[in-house]
Amino acid sequence: MLDRRTFTKAVGLGAGTTALSLAALPPAAGAAPATVGAPAVAPAEARTGFARLAQVRAGLLDVGYAEDGPADGPVVICLHGWPYDIHSYADVAPLLAAQGFRVIVPHLRGHGSTRFLSGRTVRNAQQSAVALDVLALMDALGVRRAVLAGFDWGSRTADILAALWPERVKALVSVSGYLITNVEMQKEPLAPAAEHTWWYQFYFATERGRAAMENRDKRRELCRLVWREVSPTWAFDDAVFDRTAAAFDNPDYAAIVIHNYRWRLGLADGERRYDHLERQLAARPRITVPTVTLDPGRDPFTAPGDGSSYRDLFTGPYLHRTLPEVGHNVPQEAPEAFARAVLDADRL
Repeated sequence: MLDRRTFTKAVGLGAGTTALSLAALPPAAGAAPATVGAPAVAPAEARTGFARLAQVRAGLLDVGYAEDGPADGPVVICLHGWPYDIHSYADVAPLLAAQGFRVIVPHLRGHGSTRFLSGRTVRNAQQSAVALDVLALMDALGVRRAVLAGFDWGSRTADILAALWPERVKALVSVSGYLITNVEMQKEPLAPAAEHTWWYQFYFATERGRAAMENRDKRRELCRLVWREVSPTWAFDDAVFDRTAAAFDNPDYAAIVIHNYRWRLGLADGERRYDHLERQLAARPRITVPTVTLDPGRDPFTAPGDGSSYRDLFTGPYLHRTLPEVGHNVPQEAPEAFARAVLDADRL
């Protein structure tokens, strides 16, 4: 295992790729300022693949996942959001692998090569079902305990595991803080500007929105528009988008995306077998595991107050950082800052 207290090694990603360096990151835990810059990685030079791709049966799914780093290293599980896939972590994974971590990046249900084992399984994307997928993956891979790191759906999923199964979570990195959904609270309207930012959520509540998700060309056009709106400073190119958009061709993609957003608004039912978990989550359980939260400053969904709106929900060792010029897809826009957050969370 490499010494994770030494962050001066530049990590080469192979011919024709960018050499990312943890030395460019802000100071280590305990010395980090509240607001830090994020080193830029040019999309045209970013890493395009992973060390290993694999499939494993886990719970209701045959999960497709990427893996990097030593097989006997401490585990970090990195969780993507919507509309993204495992490639959000293509640059983060080698940074963490070079520090001795075993990095696992799964496609969430309905994405990429992840498939339901049965055609009879409800295509359900309520938050507790997605969280149980990750727990089943850990069991299938023999991972007793891991650092969990995510953004968007991935933050929510990691937050849930940390809140309900803290014995399985060594530490947490959560972009945008505490994202566990309370469906009843979702019924309260937000300020008009905030509601405008969520336009696609309301679009998905209509049959027109469902039809758009089921149409390959319209789906890609919509997802690319979301990328531009939520990451205004990220100059991604066609190759970067197309690599991720291939994951949207999963046969269950439309059903999973539509159910997720309708369920959050109380417009679609969940399954009764998850009711007991949703009741626990509705109570806004505190997260006690060591946590680093990241607020992307150019993400329109970032709440004002520099993390103050959710600070009391994290009761264990804690660090918060704001990344001023970074948008929603933090691990892909600022891989070094994200990797540093994982290293610091592991040391809290």
